[in-house]
Amino acid sequence: MSDAANSNEPRGEEKGPTKAAVILPYERAGRSDGAGTRAAEARLAEAVGLTASIGLTVVHSAIHPLRTMRPSTLLGEGQVAMVKEAVERHGVTVVVVDAALSPVQQRNLERAWDCKVIDRTGLILEIFGERAATKEGTLQVELAHLEYQRTRLVRSWTHLERQRGGFGFLGGPGESQIEIDRRLIGERIVKLKKELEQVRRTRGLHRKARERVPYPVVALVGYTNAGKSTLFNALTGAGVYAQDQLFATLDPTMRAIRLPSGRTVILSDTVGFISDLPTQLVEAFRATLEEVAAADIILHVRDAAHPDSAAQRADVLEVLTEMAEGADAALDADWPSRVVEVLNKADLMGGVDAVPHVPGAIAVSALTGDGLDELRAALDERLAAGMETAEFRLAPSDGAGIAWLYEHGEVIAREDAEEAIRLTVRLSPANRARFEQRSAS
Repeated sequence: MSDAANSNEPRGEEKGPTKAAVILPYERAGRSDGAGTRAAEARLAEAVGLTASIGLTVVHSAIHPLRTMRPSTLLGEGQVAMVKEAVERHGVTVVVVDAALSPVQQRNLERAWDCKVIDRTGLILEIFGERAATKEGTLQVELAHLEYQRTRLVRSWTHLERQRGGFGFLGGPGESQIEIDRRLIGERIVKLKKELEQVRRTRGLHRKARERVPYPVVALVGYTNAGKSTLFNALTGAGVYAQDQLFATLDPTMRAIRLPSGRTVILSDTVGFISDLPTQLVEAFRATLEEVAAADIILHVRDAAHPDSAAQRADVLEVLTEMAEGADAALDADWPSRVVEVLNKADLMGGVDAVPHVPGAIAVSALTGDGLDELRAALDERLAAGMETAEFRLAPSDGAGIAWLYEHGEVIAREDAEEAIRLTVRLSPANRARFEQRSAS
């Protein structure tokens, strides 16, 4: 069947996969020297991956350099016409514009192209809406969605009245979106914020409980699809969902692991970051990101094989920096001293020895296990650096105290005698104070 015949089919009926076009409006700082083109192509590839990750079939993608940004449509008239022609030729029902669109721009482009248009924020929110598995994740996504939707209560999508999953970005407003108004959205936002505040309080109680039986916390952070969940599974033996797709994991997962020294630590897998992360999501996922704030070590997992690995690193550090700013900062100013970089996916580069050396970083392959022993040893070394060495003299009958020291510290020397057992133990300052308080009572 010809393209012309395809364009005459009613797009309101689903007769197969939903066809999408991905458009990247690219603002060049100056004349292209080749490097800018590669950066644009990498950004477009990421947008295509994001779009495909929610089941859309991308049939057209293009980069549109911007000379000036038009307030009404962002793109120029000729570019709008070019996209219109591609939409009709390929039978596209959804156009993803990899940029932040104002409500007016979104509405005007939908009228010009006669199909649904979503911007980068809307696309990421749609992905999060599909992936959130826990009550906490669902609350966070709904809050972010409503904050975004509050400015976009337009009633121009009359040609797309069907309902679909997620939060309705792809299927038009549906009945619920048309009937909702700003007052109801505002009331729901207030309710969600209260529920998320309860989530934060609950997480705080959980952290205090962990402090009573304190194990160091190691949090995995990194760009989406850097391999955090695969590394988490490799280190813990857990079965956390891990796929070669963007935002495969949204909800935090925690497991205890034992390091070569015998020390137990808690490993926490967190949501992946991405460039131009919507501000609504940074705020909504604050409860999740607070796990990073409580971590003794922050493992920054990077995709060493990705051509934009350095840019992805900068994006992650930017989000962490934002978390450390403001009166209600979630991170303390000293967070960079707790970061250990992990250069993952070494198997795609020929092994850990083929990964370019980065001072202080550890090359690994979470898929093959190469380099994981070095990573465990590095965690041990980093944790030991913050510990204190103390000597304790315990009665042989104090089995509970001896067991506690073995459980919470690293016993580096032991001398048994009839009257007492002398232990030289490496402990965290908090654990040392806790044990000394126990002994004094």
